[in-house]
This record gives sequence, C-alpha cells and structure tokens, in this order.
Amino acid sequence: MKLHLATFALLLAAPAALAQDMTVTPAESRAAQLGAPEFFTGTALVAPVFGPDMGDVSAGEVTFLPGARAAWHTHPAGQKLIVTAGSGWVQERGQEKQLIQAGDVVWCPPGVEHWHGATATTSMTHLAIQQTVDGSAVTWGEHVTDAEYTE
Repeated sequence: MKLHLATFALLLAAPAALAQDMTVTPAESRAAQLGAPEFFTGTALVAPVFGPDMGDVSAGEVTFLPGARAAWHTHPAGQKLIVTAGSGWVQERGQEKQLIQAGDVVWCPPGVEHWHGATATTSMTHLAIQQTVDGSAVTWGEHVTDAEYTE
C-alpha cells in the first residue's frame, strides 16, 4: 500500500516539476514603431505582440490615426484582424469597403488582396495575426490611392 501511495504522490508531483514559468511582457516593453512609408499611408504605429516564440504565427498591434491605412497586400496563409478600439475600414480588391469597429473580427483568406485602416475621422487599433509560409507572412502591393480610400 505504501508503494502505491508513493507512486501516486510522484505522479501528482511530476507535472509541477516539468512545468515552465509563465511570462508577462509589460506593454511598455513592446515599443511601437512608425509603420514604414513603403507599406502605410498616414500615421500607423506597429507594436509586436508575439512572434517566433509561437512557431510560424505572429501578431502585431497596429494603431491607425485618422486617414491612415495599409497598402494593398496579401497573406499566404490568410490573416485574422481583431479590432480592439475605434472604427476603420477594410476592403477586398474589387469589393465595397466595409466598416469595422471595436469587437469585430475579420478573416482575410489566403492570397486575397485587401487593405485596412482608420476612417477619415476616427482612429482604429487592431491585432493582426498571420502565419509565415516559406519565410513570408505578407506580400505588399501598391498604396491605396486617395480616390480608392474615399470611394
């Protein structure tokens, strides 16, 4: 009986011995950078959320000031956008742009050309989650013109 109790105690303790510690990354350590002018029109702040520690999936928090937007682009494995603040627009090439607001989740399928950004009068923040395929998570195209943006 003592052998069974000792074995049971070891089995209960084993997961704790193998557990890893949780990691908290303070918000201030995720320093935002201005979005590169080759890929954004207007002011966009981009801060990493997670990257290589999650395998081939990464996420960034992007804040677009009014009028700011990403250039046309595609993702080889698609992209999830989770709007966390404000309101903005998203548009698939050849389709009408759509209003997106805090709480909305957008799925951009693989290879579908699209853009997203703030409205002309409001800022918008979203989490952008995408997977890397063959070393790339995005293929950038040309800038969204002012005419395309205001249509």
